[in-house]
Amino acid sequence: MDKKFKRTLVTTALPYANGPVHIGHLAGVYVPADIYTRYLRLKGEDVIMVGGSDEHGVPITIKAKKEGVTPQDIVDRYHTIIKDSMEELGISFDVYSRTTSKIHSETASEFFRHLYDKGEFVEKTSMQLYDEQANQFLADRYVTGECPHCHFDHAYGDQCEKCGTSLNATDLINPKSEITGSTPVLRETKHWYLPLDKWEPALSKWILEGHKEWKTNVYGQCKSWIDLGLQPRAVSRDLDWGVPVPVEGAEGKVLYVWFDAPIGYISNTKELLPDSWEKYWKDPESRVINFIGKDNIVFHCIVFPAMLMAYGDNYQLPDNVPANEFLNLDGDKIST
Repeated sequence: MDKKFKRTLVTTALPYANGPVHIGHLAGVYVPADIYTRYLRLKGEDVIMVGGSDEHGVPITIKAKKEGVTPQDIVDRYHTIIKDSMEELGISFDVYSRTTSKIHSETASEFFRHLYDKGEFVEKTSMQLYDEQANQFLADRYVTGECPHCHFDHAYGDQCEKCGTSLNATDLINPKSEITGSTPVLRETKHWYLPLDKWEPALSKWILEGHKEWKTNVYGQCKSWIDLGLQPRAVSRDLDWGVPVPVEGAEGKVLYVWFDAPIGYISNTKELLPDSWEKYWKDPESRVINFIGKDNIVFHCIVFPAMLMAYGDNYQLPDNVPANEFLNLDGDKIST
Protein backbone atom coordinates (compact mmCIF):
# COMPACT_ATOMS: atom_id res chain seq x y z
CA MET A 1 0.00 0.00 0.00
CA ASP A 2 1.36 3.40 -0.98
CA LYS A 3 2.33 5.68 1.87
CA LYS A 4 0.23 8.81 2.22
CA PHE A 5 2.12 12.10 2.48
CA LYS A 6 0.95 15.45 3.81
CA ARG A 7 2.85 17.47 1.23
CA THR A 8 4.98 17.12 -1.91
CA LEU A 9 8.02 19.05 -3.08
CA VAL A 10 8.60 18.75 -6.82
CA THR A 11 12.07 19.73 -8.03
CA THR A 12 13.13 20.10 -11.65
CA ALA A 13 16.65 19.69 -13.00
CA LEU A 14 18.38 23.06 -13.09
CA PRO A 15 18.97 24.05 -16.74
CA TYR A 16 22.54 25.12 -17.41
CA ALA A 17 22.76 28.86 -18.05
CA ASN A 18 25.07 28.82 -21.06
CA GLY A 19 22.33 28.47 -23.67
CA PRO A 20 18.55 28.60 -24.11
CA VAL A 21 16.20 25.86 -22.99
CA HIS A 22 15.43 23.39 -25.80
CA ILE A 23 12.61 21.00 -26.64
CA GLY A 24 14.40 18.03 -25.06
CA HIS A 25 14.53 19.84 -21.72
CA LEU A 26 10.83 20.62 -21.97
CA ALA A 27 9.70 17.15 -22.99
CA GLY A 28 11.98 15.35 -20.57
CA VAL A 29 11.65 17.44 -17.41
CA TYR A 30 9.54 20.59 -17.29
CA VAL A 31 6.30 19.58 -19.00
CA PRO A 32 6.01 16.26 -17.08
CA ALA A 33 6.81 18.02 -13.79
CA ASP A 34 4.30 20.76 -14.55
CA ILE A 35 1.55 18.25 -15.44
CA TYR A 36 2.18 16.28 -12.25
CA THR A 37 2.23 19.40 -10.06
CA ARG A 38 -0.96 20.76 -11.64
CA TYR A 39 -2.62 17.37 -11.06
CA LEU A 40 -1.78 17.47 -7.35
CA ARG A 41 -2.97 21.08 -7.10
CA LEU A 42 -6.29 20.14 -8.72
CA LYS A 43 -6.66 17.42 -6.09
CA GLY A 44 -6.21 20.07 -3.40
CA GLU A 45 -2.93 18.64 -2.17
CA ASP A 46 -0.11 20.66 -0.59
CA VAL A 47 2.49 20.82 -3.36
CA ILE A 48 5.17 23.25 -4.51
CA MET A 49 7.40 23.12 -7.59
CA VAL A 50 10.84 24.69 -7.39
CA GLY A 51 13.39 25.31 -10.12
CA GLY A 52 16.20 27.60 -11.13
CA SER A 53 19.24 28.10 -13.35
CA ASP A 54 22.52 26.25 -12.78
CA GLU A 55 25.05 29.06 -13.16
CA HIS A 56 28.46 27.76 -12.10
CA GLY A 57 31.00 25.47 -13.73
CA VAL A 58 33.63 25.42 -16.45
CA PRO A 59 31.45 25.57 -19.62
CA ILE A 60 30.22 29.02 -18.53
CA THR A 61 33.77 30.32 -18.06
CA ILE A 62 34.77 28.90 -21.46
CA LYS A 63 31.84 30.62 -23.17
CA ALA A 64 32.66 33.89 -21.39
CA LYS A 65 36.30 33.76 -22.54
CA LYS A 66 35.25 33.08 -26.13
CA GLU A 67 32.88 36.04 -26.11
CA GLY A 68 35.22 38.36 -24.21
CA VAL A 69 32.71 38.94 -21.41
CA THR A 70 32.43 37.90 -17.76
CA PRO A 71 30.81 34.67 -16.55
CA GLN A 72 28.23 36.84 -14.80
CA ASP A 73 27.32 38.40 -18.15
CA ILE A 74 26.74 34.94 -19.60
CA VAL A 75 24.55 33.65 -16.77
CA ASP A 76 22.56 36.90 -16.53
CA ARG A 77 21.77 36.66 -20.23
CA TYR A 78 20.73 33.02 -20.28
CA HIS A 79 18.96 33.01 -16.93
CA THR A 80 16.69 35.74 -18.28
CA ILE A 81 16.13 33.87 -21.56
CA ILE A 82 15.35 30.59 -19.78
CA LYS A 83 13.11 32.17 -17.13
CA ASP A 84 11.17 34.11 -19.76
CA SER A 85 10.78 30.95 -21.86
CA MET A 86 9.37 29.02 -18.90
CA GLU A 87 6.87 31.79 -18.19
CA GLU A 88 5.82 32.09 -21.84
CA LEU A 89 5.32 28.31 -22.02
CA GLY A 90 3.16 28.42 -18.89
CA ILE A 91 5.39 26.23 -16.70
CA SER A 92 3.97 26.92 -13.24
CA PHE A 93 6.97 27.19 -10.93
CA ASP A 94 6.30 28.45 -7.44
CA VAL A 95 9.83 29.83 -7.55
CA TYR A 96 12.41 29.93 -10.34
CA SER A 97 15.73 31.15 -8.93
CA ARG A 98 19.45 30.77 -9.67
CA THR A 99 22.61 29.41 -8.11
CA THR A 100 24.35 32.80 -8.17
CA SER A 101 21.81 34.18 -5.68
CA LYS A 102 22.96 35.28 -2.23
CA ILE A 103 20.72 32.78 -0.47
CA HIS A 104 22.13 29.94 -2.56
CA SER A 105 25.74 30.91 -1.89
CA GLU A 106 25.00 31.04 1.84
CA THR A 107 23.14 27.71 1.79
CA ALA A 108 25.82 25.88 -0.23
CA SER A 109 28.61 27.30 1.94
CA GLU A 110 26.84 26.27 5.13
CA PHE A 111 26.19 22.79 3.73
CA PHE A 112 29.88 22.28 2.91
CA ARG A 113 31.04 23.72 6.22
CA HIS A 114 28.65 21.49 8.19
CA LEU A 115 30.02 18.37 6.48
CA TYR A 116 33.57 19.65 6.90
CA ASP A 117 33.12 20.27 10.61
CA LYS A 118 31.58 16.79 11.03
CA GLY A 119 34.64 15.24 9.40
CA GLU A 120 32.61 13.86 6.49
CA PHE A 121 35.17 14.76 3.82
CA VAL A 122 38.45 13.13 2.88
CA GLU A 123 41.27 15.51 1.93
CA LYS A 124 43.45 14.33 -0.93
CA THR A 125 46.36 15.82 -2.81
CA SER A 126 46.81 14.95 -6.46
CA MET A 127 48.76 16.04 -9.49
CA GLN A 128 46.82 18.30 -11.82
CA LEU A 129 47.71 20.08 -15.05
CA TYR A 130 48.75 23.70 -14.56
CA ASP A 131 49.11 26.45 -17.18
CA GLU A 132 52.25 28.42 -16.28
CA GLN A 133 51.42 31.22 -18.74
CA ALA A 134 47.91 31.71 -17.34
CA ASN A 135 49.06 31.01 -13.77
CA GLN A 136 46.16 28.66 -13.03
CA PHE A 137 45.20 25.03 -12.69
CA LEU A 138 43.26 23.74 -15.67
CA ALA A 139 39.80 22.29 -15.28
CA ASP A 140 39.26 19.18 -17.42
CA ARG A 141 37.46 21.08 -20.19
CA TYR A 142 40.37 23.53 -20.46
CA VAL A 143 42.66 20.71 -21.61
CA THR A 144 42.62 19.07 -25.03
CA GLY A 145 44.88 16.46 -26.55
CA GLU A 146 45.04 13.08 -28.23
CA CYS A 147 42.66 10.42 -26.91
CA PRO A 148 44.70 7.44 -25.64
CA HIS A 149 41.97 5.05 -26.85
CA CYS A 150 40.88 6.11 -30.35
CA HIS A 151 43.65 8.71 -30.93
CA PHE A 152 41.22 11.48 -31.87
CA ASP A 153 43.41 14.61 -31.74
CA HIS A 154 40.99 16.97 -29.99
CA ALA A 155 39.67 15.03 -27.00
CA TYR A 156 38.75 16.94 -23.87
CA GLY A 157 40.24 16.31 -20.45
CA ASP A 158 37.04 14.70 -19.20
CA GLN A 159 35.79 12.85 -22.28
CA CYS A 160 36.59 12.01 -25.87
CA GLU A 161 33.73 13.31 -27.98
CA LYS A 162 34.58 10.85 -30.77
CA CYS A 163 34.67 7.49 -28.96
CA GLY A 164 32.76 8.58 -25.84
CA THR A 165 35.35 7.31 -23.36
CA SER A 166 35.50 9.07 -19.98
CA LEU A 167 38.97 10.45 -19.36
CA ASN A 168 41.14 12.27 -16.87
CA ALA A 169 43.05 15.24 -18.22
CA THR A 170 46.31 13.51 -17.31
CA ASP A 171 45.37 10.60 -19.64
CA LEU A 172 45.66 12.78 -22.75
CA ILE A 173 48.62 12.44 -25.11
CA ASN A 174 50.31 15.78 -25.87
CA PRO A 175 47.89 17.87 -23.75
CA LYS A 176 47.44 21.56 -24.54
CA SER A 177 45.86 24.38 -22.58
CA GLU A 178 42.71 25.76 -24.19
CA ILE A 179 43.49 29.12 -22.55
CA THR A 180 46.96 29.84 -23.92
CA GLY A 181 47.75 26.92 -26.22
CA SER A 182 50.81 26.10 -24.13
CA THR A 183 51.82 22.69 -22.82
CA PRO A 184 50.72 22.41 -19.17
CA VAL A 185 52.83 20.97 -16.38
CA LEU A 186 51.84 18.79 -13.44
CA ARG A 187 51.51 20.45 -10.05
CA GLU A 188 50.20 19.25 -6.72
CA THR A 189 46.80 20.49 -5.51
CA LYS A 190 44.50 19.62 -2.61
CA HIS A 191 40.78 18.88 -2.78
CA TRP A 192 37.97 17.58 -0.62
CA TYR A 193 36.17 14.34 -1.46
CA LEU A 194 32.84 12.91 -0.36
CA PRO A 195 33.49 9.23 0.46
CA LEU A 196 30.62 7.62 -1.41
CA ASP A 197 32.05 4.23 -0.43
CA LYS A 198 31.20 5.03 3.22
CA TRP A 199 27.55 5.48 2.26
CA GLU A 200 27.37 2.55 -0.16
CA PRO A 201 25.62 0.13 2.27
CA ALA A 202 22.98 2.73 3.17
CA LEU A 203 22.46 3.72 -0.48
CA SER A 204 22.21 0.07 -1.52
CA LYS A 205 19.56 -0.65 1.10
CA TRP A 206 17.62 2.55 0.33
CA ILE A 207 17.62 2.10 -3.48
CA LEU A 208 18.01 -1.58 -4.28
CA GLU A 209 15.75 -2.83 -1.48
CA GLY A 210 13.54 0.18 -0.85
CA HIS A 211 12.79 1.55 -4.32
CA LYS A 212 12.23 -1.33 -6.70
CA GLU A 213 9.25 0.63 -8.05
CA TRP A 214 11.52 3.24 -9.65
CA LYS A 215 11.71 3.39 -13.44
CA THR A 216 13.90 0.63 -14.86
CA ASN A 217 16.42 3.07 -16.35
CA VAL A 218 16.86 4.79 -12.98
CA TYR A 219 17.00 1.62 -10.89
CA GLY A 220 19.27 -0.13 -13.39
CA GLN A 221 21.81 2.67 -13.58
CA CYS A 222 21.95 2.96 -9.80
CA LYS A 223 22.40 -0.80 -9.42
CA SER A 224 25.19 -0.76 -11.98
CA TRP A 225 27.09 1.93 -10.09
CA ILE A 226 26.60 0.25 -6.72
CA ASP A 227 27.58 -3.17 -8.07
CA LEU A 228 30.85 -1.72 -9.40
CA GLY A 229 31.61 -0.18 -6.00
CA LEU A 230 31.31 3.50 -5.18
CA GLN A 231 34.41 5.67 -4.95
CA PRO A 232 35.13 9.00 -3.20
CA ARG A 233 34.10 11.97 -5.35
CA ALA A 234 35.70 15.41 -5.36
CA VAL A 235 33.48 18.26 -4.17
CA SER A 236 35.87 21.12 -4.97
CA ARG A 237 37.65 22.49 -8.03
CA ASP A 238 40.50 24.90 -8.79
CA LEU A 239 38.47 27.67 -10.41
CA ASP A 240 37.59 31.32 -9.85
CA TRP A 241 33.90 31.02 -10.80
CA GLY A 242 31.57 29.42 -8.26
CA VAL A 243 30.86 29.32 -4.54
CA PRO A 244 34.21 29.68 -2.74
CA VAL A 245 35.21 26.71 -0.56
CA PRO A 246 34.54 28.15 2.92
CA VAL A 247 37.61 26.93 4.79
CA GLU A 248 41.09 28.32 5.41
CA GLY A 249 43.71 27.37 2.86
CA ALA A 250 41.17 27.00 0.06
CA GLU A 251 41.93 30.19 -1.83
CA GLY A 252 41.28 29.80 -5.56
CA LYS A 253 38.99 26.82 -5.00
CA VAL A 254 35.21 26.63 -5.45
CA LEU A 255 32.56 24.04 -4.78
CA TYR A 256 32.32 21.56 -7.65
CA VAL A 257 29.21 22.36 -9.64
CA TRP A 258 27.72 18.92 -9.01
CA PHE A 259 28.00 19.45 -5.25
CA ASP A 260 26.74 23.01 -5.55
CA ALA A 261 23.82 22.58 -7.97
CA PRO A 262 21.51 20.12 -6.14
CA ILE A 263 21.76 22.27 -3.02
CA GLY A 264 19.91 24.75 -5.25
CA TYR A 265 16.74 22.77 -4.61
CA ILE A 266 17.11 23.56 -0.91
CA SER A 267 18.05 27.22 -1.42
CA ASN A 268 15.17 27.70 -3.87
CA THR A 269 12.74 26.33 -1.28
CA LYS A 270 14.26 28.63 1.34
CA GLU A 271 13.82 31.59 -0.99
CA LEU A 272 10.15 30.72 -1.53
CA LEU A 273 9.35 29.81 2.09
CA PRO A 274 11.98 31.35 4.40
CA ASP A 275 10.03 30.47 7.55
CA SER A 276 8.61 27.07 6.62
CA TRP A 277 10.99 25.49 4.09
CA GLU A 278 12.12 22.79 6.52
CA LYS A 279 8.73 21.08 6.63
CA TYR A 280 9.16 20.20 2.94
CA TRP A 281 12.67 18.84 3.43
CA LYS A 282 12.78 17.40 6.94
CA ASP A 283 9.29 16.14 7.82
CA PRO A 284 8.89 12.36 7.27
CA GLU A 285 5.36 13.10 6.08
CA SER A 286 6.75 15.15 3.17
CA ARG A 287 8.00 13.64 -0.06
CA VAL A 288 10.51 15.01 -2.55
CA ILE A 289 10.24 14.09 -6.23
CA ASN A 290 13.11 14.96 -8.60
CA PHE A 291 12.16 15.33 -12.28
CA ILE A 292 15.40 15.02 -14.28
CA GLY A 293 16.94 13.82 -17.54
CA LYS A 294 18.88 10.58 -17.98
CA ASP A 295 22.32 12.20 -17.67
CA ASN A 296 21.61 13.31 -14.10
CA ILE A 297 20.51 10.00 -12.58
CA VAL A 298 23.70 9.25 -10.65
CA PHE A 299 23.91 12.74 -9.16
CA HIS A 300 20.29 12.71 -7.95
CA CYS A 301 20.11 9.09 -6.81
CA ILE A 302 23.59 8.52 -5.39
CA VAL A 303 25.65 11.70 -4.92
CA PHE A 304 22.99 14.09 -3.58
CA PRO A 305 21.37 11.46 -1.31
CA ALA A 306 24.84 10.65 0.09
CA MET A 307 25.29 14.38 0.77
CA LEU A 308 21.96 14.46 2.61
CA MET A 309 22.82 11.32 4.58
CA ALA A 310 26.15 12.83 5.57
CA TYR A 311 24.51 16.09 6.63
CA GLY A 312 21.86 14.40 8.79
CA ASP A 313 19.30 16.65 10.52
CA ASN A 314 16.36 14.62 9.18
CA TYR A 315 16.77 15.61 5.53
CA GLN A 316 14.36 13.45 3.50
CA LEU A 317 15.73 11.49 0.57
CA PRO A 318 13.83 11.60 -2.74
CA ASP A 319 10.74 9.41 -2.79
CA ASN A 320 11.01 9.11 -6.56
CA VAL A 321 13.32 10.24 -9.36
CA PRO A 322 11.43 10.00 -12.68
CA ALA A 323 14.17 10.40 -15.29
CA ASN A 324 13.37 10.46 -18.98
CA GLU A 325 15.73 9.28 -21.71
CA PHE A 326 15.49 11.38 -24.89
CA LEU A 327 12.88 12.78 -27.23
CA ASN A 328 12.17 10.73 -30.35
CA LEU A 329 11.06 11.91 -33.78
CA ASP A 330 10.09 9.30 -36.39
CA GLY A 331 11.63 6.62 -34.23
CA ASP A 332 15.02 8.31 -33.85
CA LYS A 333 16.56 10.67 -31.29
CA ILE A 334 15.61 14.25 -32.08
CA SER A 335 19.02 15.54 -30.99
CA THR A 336 22.56 14.28 -30.42
